[in-house]
Amino acid sequence: MHLSNEYNKLAQPIEKKKKAAIYARVSTVEQAEEGYSIDEQVRLLREFCKKEGYEVCGEYVDRGISGKNISGRPALQQLLSGAHNKEFDIVLVWKMNRFSRKSIDLLNIVEMLKTKNIGFRSYTEKYETESPSGKLQFQMMAAISEFERANISENVKMGMLARARAGYWNGGRVLGYDIDSTEVDDRNRAASKLIINEEEAQTVRKIFDLYTGGFGYKSIAGQLNRAGHQTKRKKSFSINSVKQILQNPLYVGIIRFNVRRDWNEKRRNNINPDPIMEKGKHVPLISQDTWDQTLAIMKSRGGRPNRIHSGEHPLTGIIRCPVCNSGMVLGRTTNKTKDGTKRVLEYYVCGAWKNKGSTVCRSNGIRVNYADEYVLTKIANVANNDILIKSIVLKINSEREKNRTPLQNDYKMLEKAIDSIQLRKDKILGLFEEGVVEKDDLIVRLATLNEEKEGLEERKAPIKSKMWQDDTIEVNFTLVKDVMNSFTKMFEESLTREQRKHLLHLLINKITISESREIDSIKIQLNKEVVKHFTTPEGERSSDDDDLSPSFTVFLEL
Repeated sequence: MHLSNEYNKLAQPIEKKKKAAIYARVSTVEQAEEGYSIDEQVRLLREFCKKEGYEVCGEYVDRGISGKNISGRPALQQLLSGAHNKEFDIVLVWKMNRFSRKSIDLLNIVEMLKTKNIGFRSYTEKYETESPSGKLQFQMMAAISEFERANISENVKMGMLARARAGYWNGGRVLGYDIDSTEVDDRNRAASKLIINEEEAQTVRKIFDLYTGGFGYKSIAGQLNRAGHQTKRKKSFSINSVKQILQNPLYVGIIRFNVRRDWNEKRRNNINPDPIMEKGKHVPLISQDTWDQTLAIMKSRGGRPNRIHSGEHPLTGIIRCPVCNSGMVLGRTTNKTKDGTKRVLEYYVCGAWKNKGSTVCRSNGIRVNYADEYVLTKIANVANNDILIKSIVLKINSEREKNRTPLQNDYKMLEKAIDSIQLRKDKILGLFEEGVVEKDDLIVRLATLNEEKEGLEERKAPIKSKMWQDDTIEVNFTLVKDVMNSFTKMFEESLTREQRKHLLHLLINKITISESREIDSIKIQLNKEVVKHFTTPEGERSSDDDDLSPSFTVFLEL
């Protein structure tokens, strides 16, 4: 009987440990707040894993990044890619809002994890999403979290509106002024006041003087750039930057606020027909007469120019200047023939030159007819040439393999350095427990080591992302062939110029031209969006799509 029991024990399958992925995040503001530190979040989650019997298979850390949006967080994107490949069984966070402060993002992420049979748990809130009751708790907490965020946002907005009505500045840096953040308003609340920056103020006054003197936006930008003037961000002036200054009532002493409402959600849409316009606390840079004269000139020049439809010229933006690498835009010249008739010629010209003048670059024009025809013919030829596609694919995969080894070596070196720092930390803690090291010395030395470790972790993250991306899928002949064939077919069947332009911009990353004004190379981009668009019938879902990570991107040079 005894032997039978022992046999039964041995026959039982060994329970496999659950693999856990830890995610931690702090925003720039939260870094200084107690209880939000990355190290503390990770430490608590490691202890939780040890207690629950989980095996930590990955730690994903976003430092100094807001929780408002999920797209701009590299570590979170890596975690989602890992979930896509089912690399772990559960995701752990210190607090739910570490993932996102928007309930819709939280719900979408957890739902995606669920489809991969991956659980989600929050250390602080003490709930899980594997059971119906746990999922209900999660949804309620997500809604409450977003409600709190919206309340805070509304309170902040109300305060900003009140300060604007009182004549205080709510914006960021502006040419001609510096910001004094030590100012307080009538209710003893923090408020920003504008202090004149005399050097920059001369530039602003020169812009208004030139405009009221009869010069146009491009001419003014050119004169400023030749004289060495710069914008607040120490860049060259453009038509748009000159125009924005001339249209800003700030310079005549007026605070304008809330011109566009709900900026985070609607961006440039939803313009407020009745923005705040109040006399500011700052000293104006121009007189009322100059401002009135500026507005009068703008009104007199307000006739609409002939609109150039960008859809007619599909390579704008993706064809690059051979000198400064700026996107090229449409330019026109008018030539008179021998019989006296006029002929309009169209070119792709350097956007920086057209916007900022000859001090920045030259026109470097290339004929529109030649460029459009060359690019479309080249793509069609590649789509119909299996030998050429095979050679391109072979070159891409050999380059990826060649680049993988140094990445792996760099990653191992950084991991070794991080392990070494951890050993040094353990040693110092041991010396402190033995009374060899004083507390003050311990704090300083640990802070130094933590800083070194954070620097190494930041260097490791992009390498890990690149390694993972390179390992996800090998570019194959069928994939490239399908994309190229689908593109040519869809381009021919497109009904509008705008649709054709969209297809070109989706497929082509950039086009370079030589100094002799000829097409030098066409860089095709293959990523998840491109593959899905050109290989998946509308309304269907491709099974090949599962093999591609969200960060998958490969470039093919034609």
